[in-house]
Amino acid sequence: MTCQPAAISNDLNNLPKLPRWVTSGRAETLETVTFRSGAVLTVLDQLVSDPMQGVPGKLLANRLALTAAVATSKLEGRLAKEVDIRDAYHLTPHGEARGPDGDLLAYWRRAARLRLTGRDWHAALLALVGPEFEMHVDGWLQSAANQSQSHGPLTECVAVMRSVLQADDRAERVACLMSDIVLVRLLNWPSVLPISAQYLTKPMLRDLLGNGQGADLVVQKRILQSIEEAIRLARNLAQRGAALRTVAPKLRAKGSDAAVALFLSEDAVAPSTMLSPMIQGTSFPMTDRAARRFCDRLVELGVALELTGRSTFRLYGVV
Repeated sequence: MTCQPAAISNDLNNLPKLPRWVTSGRAETLETVTFRSGAVLTVLDQLVSDPMQGVPGKLLANRLALTAAVATSKLEGRLAKEVDIRDAYHLTPHGEARGPDGDLLAYWRRAARLRLTGRDWHAALLALVGPEFEMHVDGWLQSAANQSQSHGPLTECVAVMRSVLQADDRAERVACLMSDIVLVRLLNWPSVLPISAQYLTKPMLRDLLGNGQGADLVVQKRILQSIEEAIRLARNLAQRGAALRTVAPKLRAKGSDAAVALFLSEDAVAPSTMLSPMIQGTSFPMTDRAARRFCDRLVELGVALELTGRSTFRLYGVV
């Protein structure tokens, strides 16, 4: 799941999409949810695993991290808005405290960077769940895996959520993270996409502790809805990324290729800190004035948007 080269189609109709019988039907039982989940996970896997689909993987992961932060803010009772969470993370000066909203987005961005292919992934996961849960993680994963052998992937997601909440009914973000982990392991992806949290509510998670089949069905349906939304987002970002790559030759600022790559990986770009005095992650210099002109040029070309509506402390992102 990486930014892809420009030799891809920008035709949205050529991208894998949900079958009509999925989008027109309704998931009413655990059996139909299990059946539908196979289709939607197959489509999502095609989008994020095949480089020729052109999905900018880092951008997708960071967009999903932002929606996960908004959702878990609600689950934890803070009800922070997307704009406040994004500002707290992207506009807090380096070295200063981001506050709970910025820290929540940082948490999900760290989760999205978690690589499950190396030796250190387990230690990185333990750092995310926190010391109070370290001893439980292996048991949670094994218990959930036993569930999926006969009941499908979303059953495994619900099983691990219930296990986390039985240990601490206030650990909503950890429950959602562990659900994402089991999905990644089932699909054999190298890194995490923050999907599970998006449509969950506190009462839904509380009901899981009652061990009723009705509660399982409700949560599985919401995770299924989140996967379908991730597919729509991935398709959209593939098209938007292709549009940005198409206009890239018109950008004559020094370091424009590196700046375009940054827009294809970040959900929001602050020109004064992420493009200037050095393009983030590179050794390419860019003046503050050049950074602002570059972002304004992307807006003029219709491939980026100013996200804040402010005249200062602006953030830009792919449309």
